[in-house]
Amino acid sequence: MFVGDSFTVGSGPVPTWGSYASETARLLGWQPVIAGAGGTGYVNKGRVGRTFRDSFETELAWRPAPDLLVISGGHNDRRWHTLGVRRAAAELLWTVRARWPETRMVMVGPIWLDAAPPKAFAVRDALAEVAAREEVMFLDPLRQRWITGRRAEVLLPDGVHPTFAGHADLARWLAGALEGAGLAGYQGP
Repeated sequence: MFVGDSFTVGSGPVPTWGSYASETARLLGWQPVIAGAGGTGYVNKGRVGRTFRDSFETELAWRPAPDLLVISGGHNDRRWHTLGVRRAAAELLWTVRARWPETRMVMVGPIWLDAAPPKAFAVRDALAEVAAREEVMFLDPLRQRWITGRRAEVLLPDGVHPTFAGHADLARWLAGALEGAGLAGYQGP
């Protein structure tokens, strides 16, 4: 399962079935359940009026426990104080653990395909700190070089969201990271 923002659920001409979350699932042979909404974050409620924790509780918590939950975002939390982001991220992890104690979790930090503002790095650092403290794997998209002379191919005209090709790049990166960490295959009974 995935919970996240517009990068996770798709935006503009890229629907949910074309998002990096869906493409990661295809690459790994998974049946995904994808929750969240554009503009949302750990603290930021976006236009839909809910946080990642709200999306988890509304869209996912009532379902059977998944093998893995990928929590992806932070992009929309850059206007909030990192103390609030830390607290909200920790509370989401605690909520998931209380509901699904055996489910493995991975946190993916804020996604910026182009140059990220300084606040994005502060959010990334806050989330990485929470993940380390809670013993959850943290993946950092800000460390990647997404645009290498092909800006129009991977980035929508809004300069923020990925195209289908940009989502495919994100999916290859995430699938590779999950495989490298031994989290890509089914580990059931």
